[in-house]
Order: sequence, then structure tokens, then C-alpha cells
Amino acid sequence: MTTLEPDTRDWLEAQGFAVSEETRWLEALTHGSYNGAGGGAIDYQRLEFLGDRVLGLSVAAWLYRAGDGPEGRLSQRLNALVSGATCARIARAIGLPAHIRLGKQARDDGGADSDKILGDVMEALIGACFIENGFDAAQATVYRLWASELEGDVGKAKHPKSALQEWAAGNKRQMPVYEVTDRSGPDHAARFTVKVSVRNVGEAEATASSKGEAERLAAKAFLERHG
Repeated sequence: MTTLEPDTRDWLEAQGFAVSEETRWLEALTHGSYNGAGGGAIDYQRLEFLGDRVLGLSVAAWLYRAGDGPEGRLSQRLNALVSGATCARIARAIGLPAHIRLGKQARDDGGADSDKILGDVMEALIGACFIENGFDAAQATVYRLWASELEGDVGKAKHPKSALQEWAAGNKRQMPVYEVTDRSGPDHAARFTVKVSVRNVGEAEATASSKGEAERLAAKAFLERHG
């Protein structure tokens, strides 16, 4: 039977995850490319699905109790706080990349530093915590790991795409047009390049690990250049 590496178990417990059934945590840390788990086809996707909902409810409850503005603003902050980019940022901060179980090719391709994989595994760990220890424990873990994000400014500023749309309307320009100009890398470590243009004004380009993030960065670059 496959068990957690001692340093991985120590790391999980140091982050506040109470480990009982090791198989659950192995599943949360295993990418689909990994074939060393006794040939078994376990991966984090089911736990990620669950953890995504636990994370969303936990953060939504925190925002509601914080009295953090009207529904539209709450939704904006929620989306930012539970985004893949935020999950990946927290994953890096706690040292998660060293403990993800990846196949050799996926690791060589940079999978351990992929926002998509790190974000998904972070959610899977929350899902495992929920299954093992219940919602209250999972929520408490989210609040501890997300503390600086919740207390900070994540999601408070207007989204660059919304800001650019308002800028175009306010300056009587046509609406921005977004176009994917390049996609590279394997599916688990893809890179998207997006160009945003406003007719008779100019354009800007950005690259990120998701189409949405590339659009956000391109809009931000446009506003910095032309706004």
C-alpha cells in the first residue's frame, strides 16, 4: 500500500492539515500524469471539485460577515479570492510544489510551477480536509491560509477588463476586442498570449497560464499605456 512520504506528512501537519487516512491526501497531491501509485488511476480531480465548493462557501461566508459592500462588489472579491491565481499564490507560499506527485514529463514541462496545477491541488487539499475532518475544520484551514488575502486588497480594485470597457465608453471609443494570438505548451502547463485592441487608439498584449488572466493583464497593460 502506498503511503505518504514522511516529509510530506510532516509538511501537511505543519500547515494545519490533520492527516488520518493517508490515501485521501495521496489522492489530493497526485496529478493524472503520475503512474507510480501502484498503477492505480488516482488523481486530485474529484477532491478538487469538492474543495472548490468548500473554498467558495468559506470565503463567501467570510465576506458576508465582514459587511464588505453590495452583492456586486462581494462577487468581485469572491471571484478574485478563489481564483486559480490566488490559490496558486498560496500554494507557493506554503511550499506545496515540492510535494505534488507528477509524472516525469509533466515535471520536466514545469508542472510543479503551473498556476493551474497548483491551484487545483490547493483546492484538492481543502476537499481532503473536508472529507477527513468536516466543514468547520476545512473552513478554519481556509481562513488561516487565506488570512492575508482576506484582509488585503485582493478583488477590491475594479477588474482591468471592466475598467477598460468603461474607459472606452467614456471616451466614445469602440469596445475593446480580445484575440488569442498564441497558445503554447502542453495542456497542463499551457501559455496563452492575448492581444486587446481599441480601434483608432492602440493595442496591448500579455501572456499568462490562462486565457482569462492573459486578457486581464492585456487590459491592464492597455490602460497603463493609453489610459
